[in-house]
Amino acid sequence: MERHPNNTIHDWLTASPTPMESTVYRDGHNGTRCFAEHIPEIVTGSITLLICLCGLVGNGAILWLLGFCIKRNPFSAYLLNLAVADTCFLLCTSAFLLIYHMPMLTCFQPELLRVLPLFHSMVLLTYSTSLYLLTAIGVERCVCALWPFWCRCHRPKLLSAIMCSLLWTLACVLAGLVYFVCDLGHSGHCWMVLGTLCFLNFCFFTPLMVVSNVILFIKLRQSSWQHHPTRLYAVIFLTVFFFLLFGIPLSVQIFLNFFVYINFVFEICLLLASVNSSINPVIYVLVGSYGKSRFKRSIKVALQRVFEDRADSQEVGETPVIGIAA
Repeated sequence: MERHPNNTIHDWLTASPTPMESTVYRDGHNGTRCFAEHIPEIVTGSITLLICLCGLVGNGAILWLLGFCIKRNPFSAYLLNLAVADTCFLLCTSAFLLIYHMPMLTCFQPELLRVLPLFHSMVLLTYSTSLYLLTAIGVERCVCALWPFWCRCHRPKLLSAIMCSLLWTLACVLAGLVYFVCDLGHSGHCWMVLGTLCFLNFCFFTPLMVVSNVILFIKLRQSSWQHHPTRLYAVIFLTVFFFLLFGIPLSVQIFLNFFVYINFVFEICLLLASVNSSINPVIYVLVGSYGKSRFKRSIKVALQRVFEDRADSQEVGETPVIGIAA
């Protein structure tokens, strides 16, 4: 892919490519032609921005309800942190796309493009955090299903807060390394940082999330569902399923960028990841309202049926604590 010789943005391997030379015209090319050459990218980016706006509304409602209106428990603590990560992902993705597509719309490179790597690192940070939190949810629920006595009697009360804090810290360290080593430092060790990020996301956390949920599903199939919080587990399975469907392509694309880069593929993967971060509030409401003859009450009532499941509190038996202060 040919770059403009005066381009000031570093083309790192993971995602944020610089605009192609055809987006920057200093030799009199027609601005209409500049716009026309990038209609697919602009259309895709516009759809992604629309999805992000809808997702911000839904996740904002979840943050408000979980933070101030609904009684918290260890499970809702993870979902509160997940909603924070999804909200930040959608915000950073929106800012990233607006800046990234600016040369395609105006046919010149504004100085604002210099902050593009920062937003790219924030996208990596929030995306990775969502993956880590979903893995932690699956592993913890799997452990509770396999060893309910331990969870009821010996599970540390601060486990949710500790796990959320550690996972946020891990994601911050990795995203920070990508930003300082790859984007600012242009270090030869960049491939090691990116390789570590890809290995953890694609080869460790993703398989661990899948295996734990498969074990959990098999365990529940072998026992009576009436003794388990069915809505809670339905939320877990659906959330993980849609992450595998819409979120994992971005991890695959990051990994494949070690070998080949295709500009439009990244935007499609970012669109799918935005769908994944926007769909969780819909899952919560649909699962919480399922089984009612008519949806008479507010969304808050539907969410309470999921997040305040009595079976969950009895199974875990702890005072709710969250990793991110509400």
